[in-house]
Amino acid sequence: MTMTELPRIDRIRHDTRRRTLTVARTERLTPHMIRLTLAGPDLEGFHSAGFDDHIKLFVPKDGGEAMRDYTPRRFGPEGLVVDVVDHPGGPAADWARTAVAGDTLTIGGPRGSKVIGGPIDHWLLVGDETALPAIGRRIEEAPAGTAITAIVAVPSAADEQVFETKAALSIRWVHRDAAESHRAEPMMAALEAVTLPPRTFAWIAAEAGVARALRDRLVERGLPREWTAAAGYWLRGVADSAVKDL
Repeated sequence: MTMTELPRIDRIRHDTRRRTLTVARTERLTPHMIRLTLAGPDLEGFHSAGFDDHIKLFVPKDGGEAMRDYTPRRFGPEGLVVDVVDHPGGPAADWARTAVAGDTLTIGGPRGSKVIGGPIDHWLLVGDETALPAIGRRIEEAPAGTAITAIVAVPSAADEQVFETKAALSIRWVHRDAAESHRAEPMMAALEAVTLPPRTFAWIAAEAGVARALRDRLVERGLPREWTAAAGYWLRGVADSAVKDL
């Protein structure tokens, strides 16, 4: 694949501060995803320009405080929407599981945004349930007619989501047990069936080893490294760890 023009990545810095917000609504979106809608005057000045931005959620843990990274799923008049993967032992998941309207939550960030643009004719979005908020946001924010192929690994058909979008979307759901989320094989098999038209940009996020393996396979198939962005949203066996750029 020969491409003389490259995608453009614009980095935007934001003023960061802690914001104390109120839970306006909670929803069990799927068996493994909890949706929080946060509101309050502290949202004034909040800005998120990139579909894969990250904010910090500060939640109580063992008499202290734990912080975890989450994607701003949506932001508008209704407030700030954050989707939390429900998994055992996660401090943010433990808090979200019992949260009710009126509870307060502190967030921080995002510190910056990475906006991907340029001569991209086809988007390939690949990720697991931790990447699903970013993938869903990209799909829903895409301009009409944007060609998007998505491969998303979730525990079961009940964890699939429906997106409102004007994009030309083709999505493949890969069902595998959450205990197997550190294995690349399920998503790799789906990836092999995807064609790579000229000017395909691949965005990948999953467990660090999985994301790296998927990115490397795309490069082996001829997709230039400059046309990929891969991130380890989590590392197997290491709490609160991520590799933002692999």
